[in-house]
Amino acid sequence: MLKPLVLAMLAAALAGPILARASPEEDRRIVAELDTRYQEAVKRNDARTMGEILAEDFVLVLGDGRTFTRKDLLESATSRRIVYELQDEAAGTQTVRVWGDTAVVTALLLLKGTNDGVPFDRRLWFSDTYVRMPQGWRYVFGQASLKLPDP
Repeated sequence: MLKPLVLAMLAAALAGPILARASPEEDRRIVAELDTRYQEAVKRNDARTMGEILAEDFVLVLGDGRTFTRKDLLESATSRRIVYELQDEAAGTQTVRVWGDTAVVTALLLLKGTNDGVPFDRRLWFSDTYVRMPQGWRYVFGQASLKLPDP
């Protein structure tokens, strides 16, 4: 049987990470920076950084119904068949909402580049869902709209 002091130490050790969590404002800042870092990694086809941010069971759903896994996105970055000139959130459009261990980033994304040599230039809205895991915030689910009409 465990002694009361050992039980108290064990309880304190387990509660420590919970008590040490950031404030909602700090969580919003962290997730906003993480999502901006992810968008920059996609732009550079930086599979290593993308892999650090994406959860193992990540899924992306596009507005036309196609889905992509973490593996799909990392293979795309590694192949470099998509070359981005622009892959950036429109200034002032990013919103981060946090509910405990879940956060959703929404922003207008500006895209320009080539896919297998075919040029593209479009705008779309996205929502990226992050979950706080033992190793930190991870990008678990993304959803992107269809191409928006030209302005």
